[in-house]
Amino acid sequence: MRVLHAAATLAITCVLSLTAFAASAAPMTIYDPATRSYITYDPDKVRRDAGLAPAASEATNAPATSAPAATSVARVPASVRRSKPDPKFDRQVVAYDTTEEVGTIIIDTGNKFLYLVMEDGKALRMGVGVGREGFGWTGTVFVANKRENPKWFPPAEMVERQPELAKYQKEGMAGGKGNPLGVRALYLHDDKGKDTLYRIHGTSEPWSIGHNVSSGCIRLLNENVTALYEMVPIGAKVVVI
Repeated sequence: MRVLHAAATLAITCVLSLTAFAASAAPMTIYDPATRSYITYDPDKVRRDAGLAPAASEATNAPATSAPAATSVARVPASVRRSKPDPKFDRQVVAYDTTEEVGTIIIDTGNKFLYLVMEDGKALRMGVGVGREGFGWTGTVFVANKRENPKWFPPAEMVERQPELAKYQKEGMAGGKGNPLGVRALYLHDDKGKDTLYRIHGTSEPWSIGHNVSSGCIRLLNENVTALYEMVPIGAKVVVI
């Protein structure tokens, strides 16, 4: 199993982790647990303010096979936000035919499933939320770092509109169930050790499992990402299809 050097983690929610090749993105809506409301903001501005926009020469190092076009994002209906994930997305052991080695994570973005390859033709399967239209990607990456209860730092634009969030700018929002990153995060790097800015992480929005909702990160229910966190070592291979 390939082991990569762990890099300093970016304490920023996955909804801000835009792909290295996306030139622009539509305004996004996320749930803010501090105010218990949904907030719309411009992730491109947040990314520029944070100095995360990669140079054009770095675009070829992105793990995706092609550059997606940014599209508008439809508002998520309240009925969806109140819903629970379909039972088919529950964590369960299933038959799974693959040539990948035991311990490999395979993410089927089309069907919204994550598989952890097991012995004897089986895999542990759980539902995921994946990149919305224009932000999906495929490729092979590796788990370079893991973090329990990762902190969340609100973007400056959000703080401008909601000054009460300023208290989180310096130290960040403590990790936990109400944190947009959930209770665990796995940080994904490419085969050269470069941070892709993609994460496998928990979520404060359980309804998002089974939907195209993120900017490329993979969301799991908090209980599922906790289980995965314990089973997957640094260096684990992740195949996104």
